[in-house]
Amino acid sequence: MAVSAASILKRLLQNINHKPQDQPNSLKSRTKSILNHLKSGRLQQAVFILFASPEPFPYSLYAHLFSLCSAKKAIIEARKLESHLVTFSPLPPVFLLNRAIETYGKCWCVDDARELFDEMPERDGGSWNAMITAYARNGFPEKALCLFSEMNREGIVPNEISFASVLGSCGVVLELGLSRQVHVMVVKYGYCKNVILGSSLVDVYGKCGVISDARRMFDEIENPTDVSWNVIVRRYFEIGDGKEAVFMFFKMFRDDVRPLSFTFSNALVACSSVSLLKEGMQIHGVVVKINFEKDKVVSSSLIDMYVKCGRLESARMIFDLLGSKDLISWTAIMSGYAMSGRIREARELFNMMPEHNVISWNAMLAGYTRLFQWEDASEFMFLMRRTTKDIDHVTLMLILNVCAGLSDLEMGKQVHGFIYRHGFFSNIFVGNALLDMYGKCGTLNSARVWFYQMSQGRDTVSWNALLTSYAQHHRSEQAMTFFSEMQWESRPSKYMFGTLLAACGNIFALNHGKQIHGFMVRNGYEPNMVIRGALVGMYCKCRCVLYALMIFKEADSRDVVLWNIMIFGFCHNGRGRELLELIGLMEKEGVKPDHVTFHGILLACMCEHEAELGKHYFNSMRNDYSIIPRMEHYVCMIELYTRCGCMEELEKFINSMPFEPTVAMLTRVFDACKKHGAVRFGEWVAEQHNQLNPSTPLRFELKDRRKIGR
Repeated sequence: MAVSAASILKRLLQNINHKPQDQPNSLKSRTKSILNHLKSGRLQQAVFILFASPEPFPYSLYAHLFSLCSAKKAIIEARKLESHLVTFSPLPPVFLLNRAIETYGKCWCVDDARELFDEMPERDGGSWNAMITAYARNGFPEKALCLFSEMNREGIVPNEISFASVLGSCGVVLELGLSRQVHVMVVKYGYCKNVILGSSLVDVYGKCGVISDARRMFDEIENPTDVSWNVIVRRYFEIGDGKEAVFMFFKMFRDDVRPLSFTFSNALVACSSVSLLKEGMQIHGVVVKINFEKDKVVSSSLIDMYVKCGRLESARMIFDLLGSKDLISWTAIMSGYAMSGRIREARELFNMMPEHNVISWNAMLAGYTRLFQWEDASEFMFLMRRTTKDIDHVTLMLILNVCAGLSDLEMGKQVHGFIYRHGFFSNIFVGNALLDMYGKCGTLNSARVWFYQMSQGRDTVSWNALLTSYAQHHRSEQAMTFFSEMQWESRPSKYMFGTLLAACGNIFALNHGKQIHGFMVRNGYEPNMVIRGALVGMYCKCRCVLYALMIFKEADSRDVVLWNIMIFGFCHNGRGRELLELIGLMEKEGVKPDHVTFHGILLACMCEHEAELGKHYFNSMRNDYSIIPRMEHYVCMIELYTRCGCMEELEKFINSMPFEPTVAMLTRVFDACKKHGAVRFGEWVAEQHNQLNPSTPLRFELKDRRKIGR
């Protein structure tokens, strides 16, 4: 603390003063000695000489030494300076005490700064500014704002330094109301043309989410600096408007302002967030032109942009051209391969990395979990634990995902214990991952207990994880009960409705499904494509095809997924004829069918016994839509021909298949041959079946010989 340290040092000085001086030096010689030490970069020795001297030095020397202590974060020397100053100068000048406060602030000793501030016999505006800045710089925005309010009550007129610190603190705590008040004061005291304050206002409005005010403030700055442009580009990116962030980046060049390296990085990240490959390549060209490609921040952002825009080879080329590769660039390219599904190459890069940190370990583990390679993820996880002690909340989330993927409840419980022992239980992301793990492992009681233990720490994601767990285990009644409880605490998300509607459809809970639908309508939820599909699916499964069709027709746009849900809904409700009419409407709207669509069409043809129409659509898959038929399509065609008794067509179809028929297929064909009297074909089918499944042989016999045909 400043006072206690100063008093101790003062006593030491007094003791020194009583000691005889063997070789007394004049003040001038000692000052010269101090300056010589400073020229040689020996700050500690310079302060030692000053501290051992029993008389004050020129104020300019104190000021110079405080500046050096600030630059070198030399807190011990700063305390010695302050002690010597207040000991031998009973009334030191305010500007020197202000300099001491600034030094303490830059050395992260806010308590020392505040005690000195409180002990000052008189203060000026600089004193308040120094203390407010110290609070703001050291992560105490609330205290900075409180001191600013006290400063105003004392009648001290703030200046641009005060305003800059206060606006920065407002941005940290997202204090929009106070920011607007400070903005008024900036205008009142004539600082509205100050570009630093203008940029600070842009920054705080952007952080508080009022980007329109941020843009209006930016447009009022007469000559925005590179910092001003960097702020507006970053704020647009952070609110998710990547296109406008990129637009503002290119606007910089029209205004003849050269971007900072961080501005390039922000613009490239914005490009990757909305897949603006063309604009990203243009920025890459500018980077090369102004020789920024060696900047580590920019190069890593370029790698990330190309990866997320699907140009992994371009990202690799940039990485290979880097002269010196740091940990960030290594992690960026390795993560790119992992997230692109090229896990083997990602692992090779990981093994080649000269060093690893928790981020690189997490990126590699995330690559395994993304591809559901749970066994490999588990092995890598144990390797990580043997190799490094570094672990963060992201690591724990990924480990819990692995436990859920492997349904390894025992390991999940061990991770739960680790979370408690190391204080991660209060992290909402870890808590939600733990909740999800218990749910996917089927231990719903543990999931519920942990959910209630989360208490005030849970959010919408927590509720969604709990509801999903109960819904997936066909506990629709409990899921609806939790949904009712949730409404007292949190507003449901759209994605939660999809889970609940699917659960209602799976157990044919029509009334619950209608209640959820009504809740959405009453509370103004605009259904997106996913929710509309869930509603259509729920009503179809609950035999309310008319409701499903109404919701389907209300959609402004219908993608192939929504069409498929409607097609299968008709099919499961025995509306094959209406389904085939619906296909004509799908073609008119220009929606290209996929393999799922054709599966539904063939099922409809089966229901309506339309063998020729089924044959037409089956051939159309390959000829008109370049879709290779899958196993389910061949099964449908076999079932269609057998139901219609088209044994000649069935024999031709079996012989034309690009693979050998399965045991299940042969069994179904064999039954059809017996039913329709296709002897020769039936005997061939029995022979093929018995070769594949000799343990349960088939023998072709007809009860009524008069039925003998082929």
